[in-house]
Amino acid sequence: MLKNRLIFVVGLFIIALGIKFGLVPFLANDQPLWLKLISALIILVTGAGFVITGTAKIIEETTEVLHDRTQIAGGLLQSFGTAFPDMVLGIVAAVVSLKLRDTNYQLALNYAIIAAATTFGSNIYNIGHASWCLYRQNLANATNKIVLMFPGFKSAGLVRPINQHQLQPSRQEFDTAIGASVALSILTACVAVGMVIFGRVTDLPIPQSGDLYQLIRPVGGIVFVLALGVLLFFRKSQRSVAQNLEVGANSEPSFYFAKSNLIIWLSLIVAGAAILFAAESMIYAIEMLSHVFKIPVVLAGVLSGLIGCLGEMTVVHNYSVNPNGRLGDAVVGVAMDNIVTIVGASIVAMIGGIFFGGHALILIFVLILTLNAILVGQMSQLKNYLKV
Repeated sequence: MLKNRLIFVVGLFIIALGIKFGLVPFLANDQPLWLKLISALIILVTGAGFVITGTAKIIEETTEVLHDRTQIAGGLLQSFGTAFPDMVLGIVAAVVSLKLRDTNYQLALNYAIIAAATTFGSNIYNIGHASWCLYRQNLANATNKIVLMFPGFKSAGLVRPINQHQLQPSRQEFDTAIGASVALSILTACVAVGMVIFGRVTDLPIPQSGDLYQLIRPVGGIVFVLALGVLLFFRKSQRSVAQNLEVGANSEPSFYFAKSNLIIWLSLIVAGAAILFAAESMIYAIEMLSHVFKIPVVLAGVLSGLIGCLGEMTVVHNYSVNPNGRLGDAVVGVAMDNIVTIVGASIVAMIGGIFFGGHALILIFVLILTLNAILVGQMSQLKNYLKV
């Protein structure tokens, strides 16, 4: 079965190509409504259910191998892969927005708002999900009992007390995760403040109800540099070599452990290309559904953010219910994932395609900061149960 891994990666890429070139044309305005709806549904289900979750599995396997070989933090390596869908969804929406500005400014504005809501909305989901995973872990620790990840759903996995884990994460890993989460809050606040102070839009060529804010290019450039600096600061692994070896001894060898770095990077590149084609297709499907069902574009963007962060949510969930010592990587990866997402947002800003309405801006950033504070609290609590 392991030998079929490369075939699996190529299969994901072929599915993504089929979505892009076989189904997206049916979303055009001249197509019957029933055909557009069926095509959009297939695009979203296939893209999220197969391509993105499938590539999350590839990311999970390859980043552990690269972590062992490079001693770069596993959470950082993981974040570049799992944040890629968020970045692609936002950047693709921004590029589409720029292409439409000379011909249909309202539609261009819709795509720009989707770009922002997707990029930052995804942070709400994966931070919230990670907070829940750690809450269940802390509950198992406090009661010294195995608990369900989701009450009533045994199939979602079991969470064991930390003292029953094959290998415990280190306190240093959680220190890194807490530090990265604090940095994430600061970066998020910088984006919000920058948009409010410098980004109010007053000269739109079309009527617009309510305030509209933009992350302008200079602020986007500053945030880009700051976010990259944070990633570089937290790039080193906090897991010892002995821990790495012990994890390898206690878990099933990955297909990639016996392969060269060239094979690993080729797998990641092909998986990334699959995400790129699937993400672009899903953006078109989301905008079409928003138009047909009169869904506010901000809400459509936030919902599409769930699609973008499925990879990170899957990885965090898997590391939580499989006690092989990688929970530390998971929590570091959550913070890093969202910082990489901010890098994507700053790139979108520098190409001039990220907008937010006033109420949506406040709501999304307040939710991100609140959930991040909850996550930091859960990580601090979990540290009390670690021995090293």
